[in-house]
Amino acid sequence: MSSTELPSVPPANVLPRVAAVRIAEGERLGSVELPGITLSVRSRPPARKGLPSALYIHGLGGSSLNWSALMPLLDDVVDSEAVDLPGFGDSPPPDDGDYSVTAHARAVIRYLDATGRGPVHLFGNSLGGAVATRVAAVRPDLVRTLTLVSPALPELRVQRTAVPTGLLAVPGVAPLFTRITREWTAEQRVRGVMQLCYGDPARVSPEGFRNAVQEMERRLRLPYFWDAMARSARGIVSAYLLGGQQGLWRQAERVLAPTLLVYGGRDQLVGFRMAQRSARAFRDSRLVTIPDAGHVAMMEYPETVALAFRELLADATDSADQGDTGEPDAQGAPGPPAGTGGGTTTENMRG
Repeated sequence: MSSTELPSVPPANVLPRVAAVRIAEGERLGSVELPGITLSVRSRPPARKGLPSALYIHGLGGSSLNWSALMPLLDDVVDSEAVDLPGFGDSPPPDDGDYSVTAHARAVIRYLDATGRGPVHLFGNSLGGAVATRVAAVRPDLVRTLTLVSPALPELRVQRTAVPTGLLAVPGVAPLFTRITREWTAEQRVRGVMQLCYGDPARVSPEGFRNAVQEMERRLRLPYFWDAMARSARGIVSAYLLGGQQGLWRQAERVLAPTLLVYGGRDQLVGFRMAQRSARAFRDSRLVTIPDAGHVAMMEYPETVALAFRELLADATDSADQGDTGEPDAQGAPGPPAGTGGGTTTENMRG
């Protein structure tokens, strides 16, 4: 093995057991075995039977836990499941070691095909937003609506605060970072992550901080933790460089599903300036901006995101009832605020 290669990890069937993943009140945790992957899936029983399905996809370094604040706010309108991507949360690494955006999208598609839950209301944050965009573009039959929170779509001018995360994609950086931070406590690591991902880390409750520390301690015991992080970071960079029909912006233009875009004004990982470009790229989109939010608005302002989705759902349902053909309309005028939370603003973009 050369010095630039990532160390290999043991196959999933011989990985050590670590502390159990936290399950919030009212949630269930299960797993589904598919060819080459095993996916852990977090779910909440819907308020009543017959509700349409929703699937949530987390970002780099996250897990299905990232959606635990939002899911109960929607259990009267959707039947919610949140997936742990391969190598994250409670899902073991993929057998082939492929952490590309395409591989993650393939895992989501395999899951939806195997379970027959599609079409779903698909949610994605950061890396999960890129994955969800690809799923919606290549399998429109699986997606009713698309909700993207700070999606990781290609930027030419990356924010300086996002550079360290991007450097994980460079061969050799992850092992070096592991050595440099060997003495860091889980509390220090969590504070650093929250400082990077939240618009205001002070909004995190003491209980939320304790839970995050416990989850960090659990992840650090996983022998494949840094491997999954580095390879997924490399997958994002590779996706940014793809051109033609496989380019993420080109695929965004192909998405047919009504799309909700949520951006935080204090996001240090995805540039706030990308909000308008995204609104132009997705043909049937509405944009919600939350000036005080960071990279994980669904965790900081779940009520605002929930209300914005409800409005998307209501409009999408009305359009379906009226036999909307999906033909582009003129750009809509700015609409009313989608909710409270740092001065939220909303506008609809169609065509």
